[in-house]
Amino acid sequence: MSDLSTAAYRALLRELREVWRRNNAPCWICGQPIDYSLPFGDKEALELDHVKPRKTHPHLLLVPSNCRPSHSRCNRAKGASTVGPALGDHSEEW
Repeated sequence: MSDLSTAAYRALLRELREVWRRNNAPCWICGQPIDYSLPFGDKEALELDHVKPRKTHPHLLLVPSNCRPSHSRCNRAKGASTVGPALGDHSEEW
C-alpha cells in the first residue's frame, strides 16, 4: 500500500488543493464551504477524502477521480465508510 507521506501523494494533494481552492469547492460530505486558508489540523480545514476508502481500495490512493475535498472533521467522522446519497433540502422546518 502506498504511504500518505510519499512525494507522489503530497504532489497530488498540492495539485488538487489548488484546483479545489480556485473553484471554491465545498466539502463533498456535508456540502458546506471549506476555508482553504486554515492550517492542517484545524477541524474545519481541507482534508483530502477518498470516495472509495484507502483501506479497501489501496490501489486508488493516487487516482484523482477517487479524491474529493472535505473538512477534516467530516473526513474523520466518515472514516473508512462510503458516503451515501443525501436526503436533500427539507420541504419545511421541523
